[in-house]
Amino acid sequence: MKQVIVTPNAPAAIGPYSQGIAAGQTVYVSGQLPIDPATGLIPEGIAAQTAQSLKNIQAILAQQEMTLANVVKTTVFLSDMANFAAMNEVYATFFSEPYPARSAVAVKTLPKNALVEVEVVAAL
Repeated sequence: MKQVIVTPNAPAAIGPYSQGIAAGQTVYVSGQLPIDPATGLIPEGIAAQTAQSLKNIQAILAQQEMTLANVVKTTVFLSDMANFAAMNEVYATFFSEPYPARSAVAVKTLPKNALVEVEVVAAL
C-alpha cells in the first residue's frame, strides 16, 4: 500500500505528481528543484541551488521520520556538467559514509531553468 507524503516545508508539486510516496519501508522522493518553499524563489548559483534541493528532500523525508542517512540512492540532474564539481562539494556536506549510490546526468534543461534537480530513494 502506498502513502502520499506532503509537507509545506518543501515546494508543492508543480504538476501531476507527489512530493513523495511511501511504500512499505521505502520512500521515493520526487525530483526536487531548488525552490525555497517560504519564498517560491530559486537561489542563484549551483552551490545554493544544490543545498536548497537537498533541504527540500530533508523536509519530505522528515514527514516519514527519516533523514538523509536513510537515503540509499540519489539521482542528480544537472543543466550543465560543468557544475558537477561545485554540486559535488555541497552534496558531500549533506551525506556521510556509507554514501548512497548515485547517478549524475546532464540534461538539456530543467523546469524553471534550475541548474540542478535531485531525487532520492530512502529506506528504513
